[in-house]
Amino acid sequence: MTENFDIDGLGSKDLVFLPLGGAGEIGMNLNLYGHDGKWLMVDLGITFGDDSTPGVEVIMPDPSFIVERKKDLAGLVLTHAHEDHLGAVHWLWPQLECPIYATPFTAAVLRRKLAEAGLERAAKITEVPMSGTFDVGPFGIELITLTHSIPEPNAVVIRTGAGTVLHTGDWKLDPDPVVGPSTDEAALMRVGDEGVLAMVCDSTNVLVPGTSGSEADVRDNLVDLIGTMKNRVAVASFASNVARLDSVCRAAKANGRRVALVGRSMDRIVESAQETGYLKDLPPFVPVSEIGYLPRNEVLLLCTGSQGEPRSALARIADDDHPEVTLDPGDTVIFSSREIPGNERSIGRLLNRLASLGIDVVTARDKHVHVSGHPAKDELIQMYQWVRPKIAVPVHGEARHLIAHAELARECQVPEPVGARNGYAVRLAPGRATVVDEVPHGRIAVDGNRLIPMESAALRDRRRAAWNGSAVVTVVVDSDGRVKGTPMVAVNGVFDQDVEPEIAHEVEDAVLAAVEDLPKARARDDSQVREAARVSVRRSIRALCGKKPMIDVHLVRV
Repeated sequence: MTENFDIDGLGSKDLVFLPLGGAGEIGMNLNLYGHDGKWLMVDLGITFGDDSTPGVEVIMPDPSFIVERKKDLAGLVLTHAHEDHLGAVHWLWPQLECPIYATPFTAAVLRRKLAEAGLERAAKITEVPMSGTFDVGPFGIELITLTHSIPEPNAVVIRTGAGTVLHTGDWKLDPDPVVGPSTDEAALMRVGDEGVLAMVCDSTNVLVPGTSGSEADVRDNLVDLIGTMKNRVAVASFASNVARLDSVCRAAKANGRRVALVGRSMDRIVESAQETGYLKDLPPFVPVSEIGYLPRNEVLLLCTGSQGEPRSALARIADDDHPEVTLDPGDTVIFSSREIPGNERSIGRLLNRLASLGIDVVTARDKHVHVSGHPAKDELIQMYQWVRPKIAVPVHGEARHLIAHAELARECQVPEPVGARNGYAVRLAPGRATVVDEVPHGRIAVDGNRLIPMESAALRDRRRAAWNGSAVVTVVVDSDGRVKGTPMVAVNGVFDQDVEPEIAHEVEDAVLAAVEDLPKARARDDSQVREAARVSVRRSIRALCGKKPMIDVHLVRV
């Protein structure tokens, strides 16, 4: 770190990269570029909760650093419409109040989110054409068309007086992406010839040798695979993978099947895609309410839930809880997706539920029904050969991905690979690239209908209660601290009071003894009585059950 570095004093010769999310993790992207007294934000996404975050499904980066400087935030540029790149906009925009820039499909997806949040009029989106150029404060922006698992993914060329940065966003190289154009190689080489100071680049698949594969091959395999199936077929995929939706629909048509969309996000993405010129030449979808009237061998269900999300369409079908869709023994579910790290358990549970119902399950381990949207090692090498940056900044990966990516950049003759983590301010210019500061950063959670810090007492207590349960003891005492009646203990998740009432009785006896043993002076002090009761409950439950529950003491003085 540089002691005399002033992050609020950036001049025309300074250029800083500062990630608040997405560096050291996959998901929750929030990238800041600082130059000439202003900030540019690239992407504002979410990640999802797991078994370690009970009650929390959506998590996003804490934007406090830039919220405190929002008068200097020139704008937000979105690379594409995946949730980990734009899913936090409708939650956090009221704190930022900045202009938003996006290409047509991304804008269409975002408008629906903003409308649900009541922000469609307040949050203005400037729609930028593919390969468009525009200015955001002191930053000159050019979009370069890439390929990914969603329409209109863009690399962002950021031109400043201190140098040019290529921010790749998410990408891959696919000669036949099925939906949308292929990567604009000529533009990448042109920018490389102009001179690129730094490339901030996707690291997701740096550990995967070779290339990521083509969507066209997946389409051909789906056509053949679905042709072998006799009963009802369901395909689970990311709703945002419009190319995959197109492939599934064409595979269904080739096999005489009609497609029904099952899941709210499927409907929203298809609406956005068709509104912006994609998925136009497909047969009409069948309303879910009508699939029961069709022979089972003429139906294909395109479902949400490829990650085992508890409230997704496929999870509800597996639980026989969907109001309109059922699957029977002999039907097939194809998982045309990859496992996002952290979702292995939820996906495993879903696979087992389906198998127990006699439903055949096909995953990417069984057949070639998925390709990644991120660059494997050979594709990264090709990108470095085109762009030839002086500085490499790996992002969009966990620690092992970022370390491997930095080493690959060295092998590609990049002079200055530099490590970035959330909160690290990386000075790209002037001088050598280096981490010069660390700013406050963290995570916030959507808890019900509000945003709270992940380190809040409420979430900490909830996690503790999820692991150890909770106990409430009620003690009634008179003004001198003498116990009136027997203390009452109620527990959740510690032991079964109906099956093991003797445990409750022992805990109650321990509380009674602890309070009655207090000297008179302490017995007249409410805080002393509560603490004696709490300690006795903690010790007795730990001795009897080996657990350390959350404990609350209700003291009634009469």
